[in-house]
Amino acid sequence: MEDPAIRSKTMAAVKGKDTEPELVVRRLCHSLGYRYRLHRADLPGKPDLVFPSRRKVIFVHGCFWHGHDCARGSRVPKTNRTYWVAKIGRNRARDERYQQRLRELGWRVLTVWECETKSPGLKRRIVRFLN
Repeated sequence: MEDPAIRSKTMAAVKGKDTEPELVVRRLCHSLGYRYRLHRADLPGKPDLVFPSRRKVIFVHGCFWHGHDCARGSRVPKTNRTYWVAKIGRNRARDERYQQRLRELGWRVLTVWECETKSPGLKRRIVRFLN
């Protein structure tokens, strides 16, 4: 079991934007010729990539933090389990609210999960979404 002070320091160092999975998606979109805006604060949830002329947004979610159903996302820390289950549940509910609000405003939404950034099918999925 990890020392609580070390765990706290580790969790505090987790970035909210410009994460490695986000940079992978940004580089891929740019290499495909798509141009975008980043983290527009005027949109619900501040989407990671915004394609204004297409009215499309991409969120890049970390599997653990947003509760993906992959191996990494379904792991819950052994310490303070009640807190983490509630925290990740709140994150998922918030994500769904933001996506629903964006759809109501006429935006199309794609979520790319951290585990998908290594998938060879990601390029095809993004092209299909943006075209």
